[in-house]
Amino acid sequence: MAGETFDRAAEDLGNITHLEHVNVRVPDQQLATQFYVVALGGTRDPYLMVGLDNMWVNFGHSQFHLPTAKAQVLRGVTGLTIPDFDELGNRLSMATEKLKGTQYAYTVAADHADVTCPWGNRMRLHRPGRRWPRMELGMPYVELPVGTGTAEGIARFYREIMDAPAAVTHNGCVAAEVKVGTSQKLIFRETDDQIAPYDGHHIAIYINDFSGPHKRMLERGIVSEESNPYQYRFVDIVDPESGKVMFELEHEVRCTTHPMYRRPLINRNPAQRQPTYVAGRDARVFA
Repeated sequence: MAGETFDRAAEDLGNITHLEHVNVRVPDQQLATQFYVVALGGTRDPYLMVGLDNMWVNFGHSQFHLPTAKAQVLRGVTGLTIPDFDELGNRLSMATEKLKGTQYAYTVAADHADVTCPWGNRMRLHRPGRRWPRMELGMPYVELPVGTGTAEGIARFYREIMDAPAAVTHNGCVAAEVKVGTSQKLIFRETDDQIAPYDGHHIAIYINDFSGPHKRMLERGIVSEESNPYQYRFVDIVDPESGKVMFELEHEVRCTTHPMYRRPLINRNPAQRQPTYVAGRDARVFA
């Protein structure tokens, strides 16, 4: 049957199904609330970690986890998409006074905004659109700086150890891009700049084949924690060919049978205000 030719491989999904959260410690929950909830427009999870020792903040189907302790800084940028991008600049401006004296900073362009949290973590917020047609609100990527010459080894690690589609791109600079589910990526971008020492921050991912990567990591001695039946962790990203460590980033690896896999997350509409309240518009509608 004649017809249009499609790239069927473009819709293939790898073993990593979801980037669930980025975890960085924060020393002050009030400042964290002012930044992640009030300025960025996220939603505090109303069901879990509701005390003063931790806070989970929802953006679509992903979260920031913010335990109370000495600040940690992700070595890179967390990408976010928000459907009300045109309202973001006003929220960021209104937060300036309350976040004065911290590292808080922001710049807003036509289609994205670069924002720094009170402790130096960087986010880039985007309009939804062509790059992420399936994500109006969420965390489409985490981008990390890596040393020159490491992208090939990192891509091999995710392909051969994690069984995830990964390729080296050359769009202005060399990067390893790892496919996560339908609309997320891990990006490892090579740089000549000095990379800050690793301070223990982590990301959480879900995978379908739970035992295969675990077996391959055990063979290389890089499983760092046997957490429970549903989860393990590793820190070292190693080149399967040379065995050399390419980068350090703790991965909290969960199976898709984990009780919390894709649990429904509440996302509020930050445009709702008491003086201008509109019934029925409390929740954010997003894809």
